[in-house]
Amino acid sequence: MNSNIGILGGDLRIIFLAKILAKDGYNVYTYGIEKDDFINYNIIKCKKIEELYKLCDNIISGIPFSKDGIYINAPFIDKKIYVSSTLKELSNRTLIAGAIKQDIKEEAYRNKVNIIDLMEDESLTIMNVIPTVEGAIQIAMENTAFTINNSKCLVLGFGRIGKLLSRQLKNLGANVSCTARKEKDLAWIRAYGYKEIHINNLNENLNEYDIIFNTIPSLILNNERLKILKNKNTDVTIIDLASNPGGIDFVRAKEYNIKAIQSLGLPGKVAPITAAKYIKETLEKILN
Repeated sequence: MNSNIGILGGDLRIIFLAKILAKDGYNVYTYGIEKDDFINYNIIKCKKIEELYKLCDNIISGIPFSKDGIYINAPFIDKKIYVSSTLKELSNRTLIAGAIKQDIKEEAYRNKVNIIDLMEDESLTIMNVIPTVEGAIQIAMENTAFTINNSKCLVLGFGRIGKLLSRQLKNLGANVSCTARKEKDLAWIRAYGYKEIHINNLNENLNEYDIIFNTIPSLILNNERLKILKNKNTDVTIIDLASNPGGIDFVRAKEYNIKAIQSLGLPGKVAPITAAKYIKETLEKILN
């Protein structure tokens, strides 16, 4: 990997990544991280974004690169950094970020920017499941007045996150139910000892649960299903782990006084150092 590395925006995991890279001997230059002083680290903050472009051929940014498609994800600077103007300046350079929207990739290609999307790396995606699951359980514990042990938990979706989350909940003593559509997934749910629910039969079982975790990135808890939860005799907590726009009608949930929590970017919130180490390993694998 080239010894000069640029860091442009990003959340806590990118800040820790900058520190890890600097400790490993890379020349690290940053822009868009004004709220960290990098004491005891050989990291240079660029006063102008143009300095970053001039000094570095490889620019690392956040996960996601942009939340709205207009501005770069840079929570540690008060200024707005536009995606379009950045891509024009990065011509003939490499941009390394995560969860990059397709229209941004197409614009990057038009500007001759080499794009590397970290979240397309299978191993990094899998490793990010671990802090996501731990964070989801932490949120559940903080937002309920009972133990996970002996609670009734429903996991919507049986992909990477759903599989590990279900296992961890069961290890904590929860009564776990899982939904899926494919017969193969339903068979695995039975094999692991969870209660299986075909997604088409969700309405029949929905009012049984204390905590619902959603991992499906489409509107699964719509108005009809939220009405069922509204009529539940006891409170329910919903934790949405799906990528934007999520799987819950949050407007209706608020209207019905249902506790629904959107939990995005958990690796960067609950375990930024671990997440940074995962990213660093992936970077070196890709660039070397």
